[in-house]
Amino acid sequence: MNGPLIIAVPSKGRLKEQVEAWLADCGLKLEADGGSRGYSGHLKGLDGAQVRLLSAGDIAEALDAGEVHLGVTGEDLMRERPGDLSSRALLLRPLGFGRADLVVATPKSWLDVVTMADLEEVSHDILARTGRRIRVATKYILQTRAYFARHGLVDYRIVESGGATEGAPAAGAAELVVDITTTGATLEANGLKVLDDGVILRSQAQLAASLRAEWTPGQMATAEALLRQVEARAAARSSATLTWPATNAAAEAVVADLVAQGASRRPNGLLVAAQAVADAGRALSRAGLGPVTAAQPDFVFETDSLGWSQLKAALQNN
Repeated sequence: MNGPLIIAVPSKGRLKEQVEAWLADCGLKLEADGGSRGYSGHLKGLDGAQVRLLSAGDIAEALDAGEVHLGVTGEDLMRERPGDLSSRALLLRPLGFGRADLVVATPKSWLDVVTMADLEEVSHDILARTGRRIRVATKYILQTRAYFARHGLVDYRIVESGGATEGAPAAGAAELVVDITTTGATLEANGLKVLDDGVILRSQAQLAASLRAEWTPGQMATAEALLRQVEARAAARSSATLTWPATNAAAEAVVADLVAQGASRRPNGLLVAAQAVADAGRALSRAGLGPVTAAQPDFVFETDSLGWSQLKAALQNN
């Protein structure tokens, strides 16, 4: 049965607002079915798609289980799911919002502990002196174990956190924490510091695809349309068009030089990187072209789509 492409997006909070703003900027307005409190919806501007509004954690789980085709959630949540991520899901596109770092933080009073190597030494000393392993409060058990193993730290035990992780050392429940932070202010307020090499993951919201979902040709076609539109909008934000009435033979060398630097030809003009607009415009005007007009396009649809190519290859190889 050729059902709709199912896309999961956050149902509440700041992340929901950011996802809605990102979609709207891409020309895809999220409209909830059943009013603002509905938990399903559709994207105006993309036929063949159904939207489900879930918590960020539930989106990671749904992608894992193959219950949705695409979803927007934090990379930290995707990587905390058991099993190899590359066999479960494909991270298609970082979205530039929902940023948070997963970090190892110790009490500020541990003046001599500034790196993971220092922490390994202290944990070994505490075990030898007291017979107890240091306690690490965290909700991110899998990533903590993997990171500690890479640094050779074995003399510890995890205290699974069900509440405010950063408060565990002050409450006497743990000696250090592994937790998500955006500004570091909460860690600071609880007397904690991030180790110099203690950043486990620099997480942000990701557009991800499930490799465990069943994909029909129709659903793949809708996914391709979505990915091409998202990529076209991203390309437009970092590009500008330069146009002029006509090209003289003497200026062709300047145009060819700009193309060699990364610009691409357009009818009566060039598409250039946004940060190169001023230099390119000056070079063209000095070559006798003009008036040279700069404008930012709404979309730049290229022949190839990186996200679509990656998704198609992953589904074929899965």
